[in-house]
Amino acid sequence: MLVLTRKLMEKLYIGDNICVTVVRLEGGQVRLGIEAPLDIAVVRAELVPERRLERPRPTARIAEEAGRSDVRLPPVAARETDIRRRERFR
Repeated sequence: MLVLTRKLMEKLYIGDNICVTVVRLEGGQVRLGIEAPLDIAVVRAELVPERRLERPRPTARIAEEAGRSDVRLPPVAARETDIRRRERFR
């Protein structure tokens, strides 16, 4: 995940045709304006079924089937340690 800091009315471009603008900052909320082509769906996460939100993680088997021996996945224990470490410093 990419995390960026934007101020009021600053923009963020995604690809060539999607623009996200910080329209309002109020209390603990941020209002975003999103300019995107009509053929691209922009939907709040809570309206998307859970099964579509979950990104399938690549596995070694998938990498082998694709003929990619250069794909390496970090050990699960290392990822969990990293998450715990980040939570501790918040």
